[in-house]
Amino acid sequence: MRSGRRRPNIVWISTHDINPDLGCYTGVWPGAEYAVTPHLDALASRGIRFDNAFAAAPICAPSRSAIITGCFPTAIGTMHMRSKAVLPPTVRLLPEIFRQAGYYCTNNWFTDFQIELPDIAFDDCSPTAHWRNRPDEETPFFAVFHGMATHESQLYLDDEAFSAATSHVSEADRHDPAAAPLPPYYPDEPAFRNAWARYSDLITEMDHWAGGIIAQLEADGLLDDTIVVFWSDHGKGMPRAKRWPNESGLREPLIVSWPGRFPAGVSATGLVHTMDLAPTMLRLAGLDVPAAMHGVPLFDSDDALIAEPNAYTYGGRDRQGEAEDRSRTVRDRRFRYIRNDFPDKPAMIHTEYPDHLATWAAYRRLASHETQQRARGERPSLMSPLQRSVVAQSKPAEELYDIVADPHETNNLAADPAYAADLIRLREALAGWIDRFGDLGMQPEAELEEAWRPGGVRRRTAQPNASVDNGVLTMCSETPGAILGWTTEEARGPAETASPLSEIGITQTDGRSWHPYDEPIAVDSPIWVKAWRVGYEPSPELLVTARATNEPSR
Repeated sequence: MRSGRRRPNIVWISTHDINPDLGCYTGVWPGAEYAVTPHLDALASRGIRFDNAFAAAPICAPSRSAIITGCFPTAIGTMHMRSKAVLPPTVRLLPEIFRQAGYYCTNNWFTDFQIELPDIAFDDCSPTAHWRNRPDEETPFFAVFHGMATHESQLYLDDEAFSAATSHVSEADRHDPAAAPLPPYYPDEPAFRNAWARYSDLITEMDHWAGGIIAQLEADGLLDDTIVVFWSDHGKGMPRAKRWPNESGLREPLIVSWPGRFPAGVSATGLVHTMDLAPTMLRLAGLDVPAAMHGVPLFDSDDALIAEPNAYTYGGRDRQGEAEDRSRTVRDRRFRYIRNDFPDKPAMIHTEYPDHLATWAAYRRLASHETQQRARGERPSLMSPLQRSVVAQSKPAEELYDIVADPHETNNLAADPAYAADLIRLREALAGWIDRFGDLGMQPEAELEEAWRPGGVRRRTAQPNASVDNGVLTMCSETPGAILGWTTEEARGPAETASPLSEIGITQTDGRSWHPYDEPIAVDSPIWVKAWRVGYEPSPELLVTARATNEPSR
């Protein structure tokens, strides 16, 4: 920590499934002027708006795994949607680092980081988690709030449920479907206009929620001492956005505010990954950035914005539910290059959940009706060639788009000789990224799972070696990558599941507060110790007393 400086508080406000469709991105992102987002617009006016921020994956859990670890999903094994990866032993979770540095860390409450989250990761991971529950006002906090208002599932509610879900959106702020700025890859159909208007109403509802969190900081007198970050996990929950490795699948809103430290109303145009947030927060807090993190800080050691933190940003699409596919993409200031490893598979590959959503169903219906036109000897006329490409049964092996001239990626330049040099340069940049970090997505998933859980059985974290000598607790673990913890609270009974939603990474808890261990600490009573390794069974806990042999407590 820099001498004489108090560590800042940090609040993350995250949402699901949106592009930079906020009013403050008008002129930066096509269609952003349609949005009604006064609170987030005000946040941007007080801080820094990142105009070229990108997710590492176009779907939630892989993208969020990158944000909490600072690592590319393809490098650490978290790239397949709906899996439980065993992270490499060098990879650390951001809240783990903050907790060891004395931060009070909360998560309210969604996780879905593609891993089984150890219950020691946060001080509180629950629907009531809040900085206001910290032990005292001097304790710095890292508080994460995840809103579900904009998740794709909300687009398709029945009218009564949608009205309830957007209860804070006034009639004056409702978005008119007739004015929806549909991109050219969407047919001008009611299903798409209604979905876009609803998408924007949900963003306005989310803006109200985000404004409430910021108002709480202000009411507590903490706004000037707190770094506030707003981000989304990936693109909008409609076809050719979420689940696609295109601009609309990966381009994100990212706003960072720290009054008095950061200038107000700044537009940052450098390329950034949302994955860069982990090392950025550590640097701003004066903490060391682990060498194993792939992301880079967006500010220098004097809190000054780094103009060009990345020459390129990278991303990938892998298995999504039962839909197996693989694409890799790289973006520079002007171009996006996409390599599709299975061009014989459709981009809009059948996936049980989204195929029942109205926009997906509309595409399928139009494709079917065009087939019927052909059967009658008619020329298909219900979709444009661009729209037809969304539901085509194959895709190009390579795609190259000039994002500056063609923000909706309508014209694939990969075969254009005029852009051959750019194609080669980006193809080589992508290969260099894979050579540097590796790509576990190229390995059969069954092999990965066998390496993680031999015979389908989770390994167990070794019991910690711990002792108390002269009132000082020391402990270590034989398991590489283990997280060590201690508590003075006795067990209250069998562990209970915190939530039935095990698919999104909620793990079991015994109701006790476990404190992270990083270095010897003074203790004055019997103490229980335990170790966790992400993807392993937790160790048995030990009851440790002064000058006594360690005995398993159960």
